[in-house]
Amino acid sequence: MKNYTYPIILKVVFVLSSIFSSLQGTTQELESLINEALKNNPEIQKFELQYKIAKEKINEANSLPNTEFGVGYFASEPETRTGAQRFRVSAKQMLPWFGNITARENYVSSLANAKYEDIVIAKRKLMASVSQSYYNLYAQKTKQKVFLENIKLLETYEKLALTSVEVGKASAVDVLRLQMRQNELKQIKQILEQQYIAAQNAFHNLLNRERNVVINVVDELNIPSDDFDITTENLALHPELLKYDKLYQSIEKSELLNQKESSPMIGFGLDYINVEKRPGMTFSDNGKDIIMPMVSVSIPIFNTKYKSKTKQNKLQQQEIDAQKAERLNSLETILDKAINDRISARISNTTQAKNIQQAKNAEEILIKSYETGTIDFKDILDIQELQLKFQINQIESVKNYYLQTTIINYLTQQ
Repeated sequence: MKNYTYPIILKVVFVLSSIFSSLQGTTQELESLINEALKNNPEIQKFELQYKIAKEKINEANSLPNTEFGVGYFASEPETRTGAQRFRVSAKQMLPWFGNITARENYVSSLANAKYEDIVIAKRKLMASVSQSYYNLYAQKTKQKVFLENIKLLETYEKLALTSVEVGKASAVDVLRLQMRQNELKQIKQILEQQYIAAQNAFHNLLNRERNVVINVVDELNIPSDDFDITTENLALHPELLKYDKLYQSIEKSELLNQKESSPMIGFGLDYINVEKRPGMTFSDNGKDIIMPMVSVSIPIFNTKYKSKTKQNKLQQQEIDAQKAERLNSLETILDKAINDRISARISNTTQAKNIQQAKNAEEILIKSYETGTIDFKDILDIQELQLKFQINQIESVKNYYLQTTIINYLTQQ
């Protein structure tokens, strides 16, 4: 069985390397996780076993019809000139027409080739799933970090508010408002922690490994300045579409086999009849056994079955063409959406970066106003809430960029 796993990995990793050029260790970690998933994933193992079964059927196809043996005993022994016939033994072997077995082997082999594409497709999908799960883990981990930073920031504001209350520049309501906001962020952070644990468990299941293994998720992930080129022409060579081509070829092989099976079959046999000697008589052939070679021909005179099979094959080929065209349209739609969504993610990331910077500038202005005694903690809370919103949106935009990149890789990388 051919193994395209590592060439696929190398190409995907090459693309990821260009994306992660500003990171250290991320490519190696993701490559290691993908390799582990391909090695341990039970779905891949299932498809590989199905392929092996399909290959083994080739040996099954390379066989002749059963040899027929028969034994008969004459209850009433017929008398002949040379003696009475006592029992009869026969053997017969039917042979298919020339090229029939080869046609059957080619047909079964074509089915195995189509089944192999299931392995390639499953490996591609698994690689995409591992990558996307990795990016989801990164987003959840980074969100926890952002919420923790904002909680600490609110704690600093709370200390300022307490000091302001002592000198009469703020009210206890401001302190309570800051504390309530902290409680809210702590609650969201705890929920994120639980979601991260669930996502980790799902990731371990994807790799079919123990849940206590540590996942090293990158601390920072940035959108690269330039996108890699997308070769949309490769979409036509996608395994999901190649499978339809191989199914089409299997129908062609099926029709060749159908034509061969509509040919006659030749049979060769041998009959042996035991003859008992006639008592009281002496002559040269007395009791001589009978050996009779036989040749038979099986002719499909009523060949409606084979004509119907030919029509079915033509209809199946038309069906496969329609399925392939439908799937190609679906993949093109998915690719177009992924490209547009990735562009949107880049735009969103740029916008959120500007908003975060402006929110920080507004925060600095409010903090400086504390020196003049005109600080408004309600405004601080509003700015902090906006800044948190922009940070979360930026994390989502980075995650979405890489999720869409994974989809594009799945569809276009060869």
